[in-house]
Amino acid sequence: MGKLISKGWRKRDARVIMLGLDFAGKSTLLYKLKSGQAVETCPTVGFNVESLQTPCGISFTLWDVGGQDSLRASWPNYLEDINTLIFVFDSTDMSQLAKAMAALEEALSHPGMAGIPVLLLANKQDVPGALAPAKLGEMLRLGGLAKHRWMLRGCSAHSGQGLQEVLPILCHCSETAKTMMGHNI
Repeated sequence: MGKLISKGWRKRDARVIMLGLDFAGKSTLLYKLKSGQAVETCPTVGFNVESLQTPCGISFTLWDVGGQDSLRASWPNYLEDINTLIFVFDSTDMSQLAKAMAALEEALSHPGMAGIPVLLLANKQDVPGALAPAKLGEMLRLGGLAKHRWMLRGCSAHSGQGLQEVLPILCHCSETAKTMMGHNI
């Protein structure tokens, strides 16, 4: 009985990994989610990690892993035992879009990613000329996302636009991870 009671009251934890190419805005997103304020960051060498408390009773450990060419080889090390993958696109840099899509495909092919929900963020939507999330979604549907539950949202790490939805989406992903593989969230 004590075990049941303590299990019911125990705070749930989820491990979330945030990937994307360098300069996509991952660190800025992390700190905007953590503090609610835009923070100027420099390129991440290695990773940043923060705990986020949510109203849904889940505590997230969010890992922001550097996206430079030299660091992407380490991404598979972060893809074990995760609840959700966030992949951030710089929706203003069309010259890097194919490279970002290839990096996402490579991450999704990792054996530890089977059944893991994916939240795709089209960042920098506040910049004129940014690729619309709907257009990015059309391009991504042709890839390896079919084996994953996924959702695409536009956002701005600087203004906070679209970020009010991120934590509730992560709560939903963590509660239902690995139950609806192959469906959009």
